[in-house]
Parts: sequence; C-alpha cells; structure tokens
Amino acid sequence: MSPLETLGLPPLPEALPRPVVDNHTHLWSTLEYSGLPVADSLRLAAQVGVSRLIEVGCDVESSRAAIELAEREPTVRAAVALHPNDAARVLLRDGAAGLVAVLADLEPLVAAPEVVAVGETGLDHYRTREAEGREAQEVSFRAHIGWAKTYGRTLMIHDRDAHDDILRVLDDEGLPERVVMHCFSGDAGSAGRCLERGAFLSFPGVVTFGSAGALREAALATPLDRILVETDAPYLTPAPQRGKANAPYLLPHTVRFLAELLGVELGAFCDQIVANTAAAYGQWGTHA
Repeated sequence: MSPLETLGLPPLPEALPRPVVDNHTHLWSTLEYSGLPVADSLRLAAQVGVSRLIEVGCDVESSRAAIELAEREPTVRAAVALHPNDAARVLLRDGAAGLVAVLADLEPLVAAPEVVAVGETGLDHYRTREAEGREAQEVSFRAHIGWAKTYGRTLMIHDRDAHDDILRVLDDEGLPERVVMHCFSGDAGSAGRCLERGAFLSFPGVVTFGSAGALREAALATPLDRILVETDAPYLTPAPQRGKANAPYLLPHTVRFLAELLGVELGAFCDQIVANTAAAYGQWGTHA
C-alpha cells in the first residue's frame, strides 16, 4: 500500500506539462489534518508540477513556522498575518489590549526576507457574527493593510460573506501596490469590482464544484493575466476528489479544470499562472 493510500489520501493526478505555483496553502495544517508530512507534501507536489508554493500563517505561531519553512526550502515563501476569525477570538478572550499585543508581535515578522505577503487577513462575516468580533476583524485588517504598504508586501485577503465591507475598508485605507483576493468566492460582478481596484483573483478547488456556477462565471470574467490558483489545503479539495483532505499535489485538478473552462491550452495556462504569480508576489525559486 502506498503512503497516500495508508493515510486515506487521493492518488497523484497526472503531472502538468509545465510547472505552476500554489499561491496559498497550509502545510502544517495539512500535516495535522491528514498526517501527510510537510516534506512529503513538497515532494509530491513537485512530482506533478507544483514546483513552488506560499505557506500561509494565521497567527503568530503559524506565521513564524511559515518563515522557518521558507528559510529551509528555496521553493517556499511565507505569508504572515492574524486571520480575521482569530482576531475576533483574541479580542473576545483577551480584550482590546490582547489584540494590540498580538498585532505588535506580528508586525516584525512582515520584514523577514522570506515573506512575500501580508495575509491571510480580511473580514469573515460567516464564522464571526458578533458585532464586537467584527469590529476586531476590521481593526486587524486595517493594521495589515498598513503593513503591506509600509513593508512593500502583497496584501492577501480573506473575504467570506463580506464583499462590500472588504472594498469599503480598502477604499478607506488606500490599496497597497499588489492585492490578491485569496479563495475568491464572489460572482462576476464582485470580480469586476475587485479587478477595477487592480486585484488578482485566486481560484480554489471550489471552482470545480457542480454548485459553483457563479464562481465559474467570475473566472470567465477575469482577464487571464489576473488569475491565480491555490489549494488552501487541507480544505476545499477539488473534484473529482472532493470530500477528501486536500494537499498541494492536488492542484493540477483545478489547473486543468480552469484551462478547459477558459479555453486555454494547458501548457500556456501553466505559464500564465507562473507569470501572474511573479507579478503578484515577485520571483523566487526554481521551475525545474
């Protein structure tokens, strides 16, 4: 039995004809969720053409871990932030002073050379319902926007059921030079409003779901030079493996689906993803 079968994980998909980048994943969470070691995640991803990835932090501990991984692995870069739901939890547990303290601990991490993005930050109106918690999210989001501008990092945004408020805060604060809408979940109209502000839209495995017609319309409305792809592993596993744990090696399913949806030759689409990732975050690592 193969290691993937032992862990109950999906088999390797057919390798892509040229490399791509997973611009949003959580390798340590994948290890905790499915038992797949980080080194194996990287190795398996490389076997199918996912040659580089961004490991994303959601709090101080996971942000430090992302930086440490990127220090060891030349094909990995880090994103650091306090996730919006964590911002709400910190405030409700430790009060305003606690939130200020966590943000103070996070900011120095943004300057690390391995960090390419401030994220994932933003607003989540799905899991955080309390007014006080949502206020904490906005305070945190505004701080992260400031860091992205101060340190010249890409802003990686988490937006769940908060499209209007995300854009309101961005317009209030002024956009950094580069913005990525992580796990984009809006329709074509929402995509247009983000694109008007210069954002890149990152599409997860959800775009392959039968129920995601509005998201596919958003992808069709997005210029090719503004599309990114991601796993958000261990979540949002693409069809035909939906319902199982996700990992970066499964990204080819999403890439192939989008290439067919958009009517773009697969190799050319892979090259476009790499070019878009460089435009969104800068260049690093190897494509071999």
